[in-house]
Amino acid sequence: MKICHVNLARGFSGGERQTLQLILQQIKEGSQLVVVAKPDTPFANEIKKLNCTLVTTSHFLFNHKKSITADCDLIHVHEGQAIYWAWLQNRLYHVPYIVTRRIDNPLKNKFLSNLAYQKASCLVGLSEAIVDAIKVRHPDAMTHKIPSSPVDYPVNTEVVANIKNQFKDKVIVMQASNLLRHKGHNTSIEAFKLLQGSHPELQLVLLGDGPEKENLKQQSQGMSNITFAGKQTEMGNWFAAADIFIHPSHSEGLGSVILEAIQAGLPVIGSNAGGIPDIIENNVSGLLVEAGNGKSLAEAITLMAEDEALKTRLLAGGKEKLKLFDIVYTCSLYDAIYRSIK
Repeated sequence: MKICHVNLARGFSGGERQTLQLILQQIKEGSQLVVVAKPDTPFANEIKKLNCTLVTTSHFLFNHKKSITADCDLIHVHEGQAIYWAWLQNRLYHVPYIVTRRIDNPLKNKFLSNLAYQKASCLVGLSEAIVDAIKVRHPDAMTHKIPSSPVDYPVNTEVVANIKNQFKDKVIVMQASNLLRHKGHNTSIEAFKLLQGSHPELQLVLLGDGPEKENLKQQSQGMSNITFAGKQTEMGNWFAAADIFIHPSHSEGLGSVILEAIQAGLPVIGSNAGGIPDIIENNVSGLLVEAGNGKSLAEAITLMAEDEALKTRLLAGGKEKLKLFDIVYTCSLYDAIYRSIK
């Protein structure tokens, strides 16, 4: 099959990593691919390295040549602006398109957005929460749940040793996400305020940057058990250095970084928000806490740090859960959708 993937994001976050991972697997399996992206973006630069055709456009209104999708079976949309490019291409040349939605926010009730979603042949959500949000706005749409798959990062043992030495004699509790309000960093800080006296060995390390940085630093002022490590690109080293991974978001499409933590061998704690329970089955593949509840998070962290038998059992449960998110499996689910539309 020949597929046209479209991702018009300027940055390179989880959605772009997931798009890239699917593309890499499809190339490995012999698919012919065209990828539409904005020029001079991290995503476009990654696509340039691959055995596929890159087409660039600065805006979804531009570059609608028939030749781009002339021999493509369908278009696969991966983010919000891309759906409008696909809709226009469909209107002009009748190429079908599907949409993968990665966030559990309510869909916009706007004319063009409604039209673009209605014309899609299939709407895919990464989690049950996302599929439910889609059905609220488009109850008659063909929907499927296909989760993203964890990215496997390289590890440099020397760098890992340096990180561990930086936090010598500490239990590293890591949270890795952009510093956005809905990611729950305020809950993490609240938890560590409760832990700083009783558990001085626990160190919260926050990886990421974003608009909430100054507010969070103000909230954690004077707390030596919290470290802001900034945005990191070599995530494999940090996963290898950490002891516990937390993801207490207030809302979340899926929480693919949790999958990456499990794959790296970390026990995980997350909130019962959005698609996180699709990954973390409480007391089976990790621990779930109430979103926004710092006390519950503190208790879960303490339990995970002190109960080795629990940690071992949850790690085994996490590895079993990962089978449902394997890239070969999720790629096969997309292939089945492609062929049903073709």
